[in-house]
Amino acid sequence: MTPMVDLAFLLVTFFMLTTKFAPEEAVVVDTPSSTSEIRLPESHVITIAVDKDKRVFFGMDDDEIKADLLKQVGAKYGVSFTAPQVQAFRGVASSFGTPIEKLPALLNLDSEQRKSVKQEGIPSDSLNNQLIEWIVTAQSLSRKQFGKPAYIAIKGDGNADVPTVKKVISLMQDKNINRFNLITDLETKPVAGN
Repeated sequence: MTPMVDLAFLLVTFFMLTTKFAPEEAVVVDTPSSTSEIRLPESHVITIAVDKDKRVFFGMDDDEIKADLLKQVGAKYGVSFTAPQVQAFRGVASSFGTPIEKLPALLNLDSEQRKSVKQEGIPSDSLNNQLIEWIVTAQSLSRKQFGKPAYIAIKGDGNADVPTVKKVISLMQDKNINRFNLITDLETKPVAGN
């Protein structure tokens, strides 16, 4: 009996140490369903979320390049960040939707306060297109760090308007980014017969 208890505790310890929790997202997106069975890669993924209020959010999972990403995009818009803000960005970068000018204020908040802030979305219009700067810079840093560009996944809400999603796709295609995935929920396939 003792070896079984030891084995059970070893398994519990193993799973506790190896579990990776999904990062919190700044916006809840209810994705539509499809029958596609193509799975998104586990790492090196840039996620662009579009919610039902036409807000656009950016997220990436590579911790190694988040600090450089923040510094490079901030330098492009003349925004500098303190060391604690850069550290806080590691948690925020999994999903955020704030213009770069307002990002230092968001990073100064603790994680509980950040949850209560309604983010307005990353600007992605022709006059102020910060979204494409985040994407292009993240692609460049990923290529430099890992030898390949990150995968891009668009996560559109089922109630999001089509023009906003089409605009995001068009912006990427203008920068010659033509490979991306659309995230959907898996729909059960119809059963023949009956």
